[in-house]
Amino acid sequence: MKLKEKIISRKANIGVVGLGYVGLPLAVEFARAGFQVTGFEQNPKRKAMINRGENYITDVLDSDIKEFVSAKKLKAVTDFSLLKRLDAICICVPTPLDKNKQPDISYVKSVTQRLARFIRKEQLIVLESTTYPGTTEEIILPQLNASGLEVGKDFFLAFSPERIDPGNKMFKTKDVPKVVGGVTSKCTEMAQLLYSQILTKIFTVSSPRVAEMEKLLENIFRSVNIALVNELAILCKKMNIDIWEVIEAAKTKPYGFMPFYPGPGLGGHCIPLDPFYLAWKAKEFNLTTRFIELAGEINDRMPEYVVQLVQGALNQKGKSLKGAKILVLGVAYKKDLDDWRESPSLKVMEILDKMSADVSYNDPHVSRVKAGNKFYPSSVLSGKSIKQYDCCVIATAHSVYDYNLIAKNAKLIIDTRNALKDVVGKYLVKVIRI
Repeated sequence: MKLKEKIISRKANIGVVGLGYVGLPLAVEFARAGFQVTGFEQNPKRKAMINRGENYITDVLDSDIKEFVSAKKLKAVTDFSLLKRLDAICICVPTPLDKNKQPDISYVKSVTQRLARFIRKEQLIVLESTTYPGTTEEIILPQLNASGLEVGKDFFLAFSPERIDPGNKMFKTKDVPKVVGGVTSKCTEMAQLLYSQILTKIFTVSSPRVAEMEKLLENIFRSVNIALVNELAILCKKMNIDIWEVIEAAKTKPYGFMPFYPGPGLGGHCIPLDPFYLAWKAKEFNLTTRFIELAGEINDRMPEYVVQLVQGALNQKGKSLKGAKILVLGVAYKKDLDDWRESPSLKVMEILDKMSADVSYNDPHVSRVKAGNKFYPSSVLSGKSIKQYDCCVIATAHSVYDYNLIAKNAKLIIDTRNALKDVVGKYLVKVIRI
């Protein structure tokens, strides 16, 4: 049976390489549609959890994992030789930056090397990991071509960027339009056919490069606009203007304005990293992406600005930052999540520690983190415990926090998320908003 027929009849065996925040929700949707799904996961703990029917991703229902594993529609493996049995393979591995803020695509290269060993005719391979334009055709395609098979005829290769927004209850994997760009028109057709089995809307583009650039544009758009409002927030503070009130007023315009909000910096795997992929690639064309890099610099400096607010507020109370007991509330990069990758809270904690403050944190979703070279457990949060701290920094505005309790018992609060907007003025505590 040809690949096209297998996909339409849902008899195609699907592989998802990497069962993280992107790969696992995707694997679940394929299993839900009736496909047989094999997930490749190098983390032994995660692999074992999946095969026991246990979940570790907030955007996936525990019942779904249990159901699909029990029905033998989903399993996790580490044996890459099983790739040769699969009809379609989605690559969802990390693409971080190295210490010099240059793209680290070692995971993509490693998976590609394994694919090249086991590739066969009538296979579709789709890269979903965010990367710089050219990765699919410059890194993956040459290794697969070395097998002697012809792309677009013997096998099919495409790029389709992930669009996961962790914690978004309105837009899940199945609800978000999927962009697809194949190396050839036949590759695009096959990828479109595959995703149309589980998603409601597919948008095709002319090449993997367009799809790769499209993903970067999405996140650079956010990075630049957040940097703009962060810079305005610093200026407004000096001018004694409430940036939050300014934004609320601007939001009343029904056209030409989209609200973005200031904060302690950017977190997560996408927005803090993706702009640097393009900045790095642009140098190949003798171009410096000054606008993009400047936005990154502004956002990177926000944790330092938060610490300056803490230090200034303590000084006004006659207290030195050195030795001060500081409680950081929230280390997840986004409210109501347990994901602390690239979280600005960790950078705030690291800077405070280097300045000899006595740092603790609380996060109901994250029990232990590493900030700088230190590991921290989540501290108990109560009215009594809050009173022990010289300053509380609201870095992540989790919904479960009792902000009345915090405001009632804290001596000083730095609110980086405007979380206390509904309780400011009800208590005597001094609140400094970003």
